[in-house]
Amino acid sequence: MGMKGKIALGAVVGVVVIGVVSANAGDNTSGSASGSNSGEHSSASAQHGSGGGKAQAAEKKKTAFAGDGDFRVGSDVKPGTYRTTGNTDGMCYWERAKDAKGETDSILANDNVSGTSYVTVKATDKLFKSNGCKDWEAVDTKAKGTPAARMSGDGGMFGVGSDIAPGTYRSTGNKDDSCYWERTRDADHSLHSIITNNNVTGTAVVTISPGDAYFKTTGCGDWKKAA
Repeated sequence: MGMKGKIALGAVVGVVVIGVVSANAGDNTSGSASGSNSGEHSSASAQHGSGGGKAQAAEKKKTAFAGDGDFRVGSDVKPGTYRTTGNTDGMCYWERAKDAKGETDSILANDNVSGTSYVTVKATDKLFKSNGCKDWEAVDTKAKGTPAARMSGDGGMFGVGSDIAPGTYRSTGNKDDSCYWERTRDADHSLHSIITNNNVTGTAVVTISPGDAYFKTTGCGDWKKAA
């Protein structure tokens, strides 16, 4: 089976889809807020485009590995957390694998991405696969930027405290359960990583806690922090 168009593995709990994003997620892309305000209330998607917050932007960005290819963990790719930005139409596919057999059972975690994705590659992983993605950059998970109070509803993953500020956010205009959001404790992308999640029709309201590591949003209207 080809890499593009693969569906991210996951499980279904009640009516909430846990960690599943279809390859067509990008079809629900809403307007980006990247052209709105700047500074504290600027869009997190705009910060991603310029390399994240001020602390991250001050560092020279270096590509760790390309957005297309199979990479052996430990020789081609070092264990650590990586980020890819600017992906469109849900056609960026990545996969953490326990071996190179290419079977479904080989997959430890995977996703189809619109916008930004963070992934932690572990020393115990054997292979990292990436197809149709922008180049990956190493991330200092301890670095702090200037977190925004707005974010694109189809922007992918945002680092809490670096890309976006903790707080209560609201998204409007979501249709047909196509808006999916997720609060996570890490970038492993396992079921254990998910703190809570939901598929939303209409208006969505979620409180992102300071202890959350990332917030993931796909197919939603743009998010704005409540006053």
